[in-house]
Amino acid sequence: MQHTANPSTKTWPRVAKRITSLIDQPWITAMVRSSAVDDTLSGLHPMLSLLQVRARVVRILNETDDTKTFVLQPNAQWQGAQSGQFVRLQCEINGRQIERIYSLSSKGGSRRLAITVKRQPLGLMSEHLHHNVKVGHVLTISPAAGEFTLPSLPPSKILLLSAGSGITPVMSMLRDLQAQQYAGDVVFVHSCASPEDRIFASAIDSIQAAMPQLRVISHYSRIQGRMDTQQLQNYVPDLTERDTWMCGPAVWMDSIHALWASQGFTSKLQSERFSTAPMRTAEPGEPVAVACETSGVTFQTKDAQNLLVQAERAGLKPKHGCRIGICRSCQCIKRSGTVENLITGEVSSTPNELIRICVSSARSDVALDL
Repeated sequence: MQHTANPSTKTWPRVAKRITSLIDQPWITAMVRSSAVDDTLSGLHPMLSLLQVRARVVRILNETDDTKTFVLQPNAQWQGAQSGQFVRLQCEINGRQIERIYSLSSKGGSRRLAITVKRQPLGLMSEHLHHNVKVGHVLTISPAAGEFTLPSLPPSKILLLSAGSGITPVMSMLRDLQAQQYAGDVVFVHSCASPEDRIFASAIDSIQAAMPQLRVISHYSRIQGRMDTQQLQNYVPDLTERDTWMCGPAVWMDSIHALWASQGFTSKLQSERFSTAPMRTAEPGEPVAVACETSGVTFQTKDAQNLLVQAERAGLKPKHGCRIGICRSCQCIKRSGTVENLITGEVSSTPNELIRICVSSARSDVALDL
């Protein structure tokens, strides 16, 4: 079925609000789930939703042989984004709902947004996007999230630092700086395998022509070897004076963080990563009680698994996304009790604190706003 027009972005929010208000009435929710209403609306038009951000693919750009940019037109549920933020993309692949996190490569505030995806060997989502998604297809995404963003008043000297596909959120920031006519001093250092693997090559060249204060440095590891901290300091002698935003492979970023720590640099270093350190296996403890105040359910833990797994075993269906402590979808308030962060090993008994249940394990009886 071919749909030629999108629902009005002016009228649909008001209509959706009225429908949502109606179905939130207790006597309605007893008979009709909002998700069922959403399914019906999707049947009328794939962009209609009370609950989700839907986005139509309006353009696909080949950045390199294995990297594509998908330009998306979202529906009226989209609330905008800041440069450097990410979205969670959901697709049904072989009958399963698959979710992955992608940084936006479009600048913040754009009505049209973009994700840039490098095809990964055996990567279920990236293979699906590259081979099956075409212009006109409608995707489901989350609201924008993430704290890897530029301040409202950028500093006078900036370093944008990236490696491989980590260039994506950094490119969003560069586009933002150009749009706001940033007059400060910015250096953009990017490392990739070869000139043929340079993502956004033509776009960066165009921005550089329009921003004379921008200095772009490309490092090709297949030719020059892996970029280490000494090479970075050679490229950017005034490194200590530049606030830095960095994204790339975890091991490489760890080496940059170690440089800042060992040299006592006082300039800001902010990084974004979509992989995490391996979870430390906690010693199994005595069973404890978990009281979920919102749902009224209380259950006993069975081992040292994270609270998300424990809650699912108890029949609950908490909101969640990445399951590795990045996206914060599962975040809730711990009213009382002690939990251990399974990534850092930190133990906390602070009341009324936000925790991510996918990376938190109960170390005492706890009460959650869940």
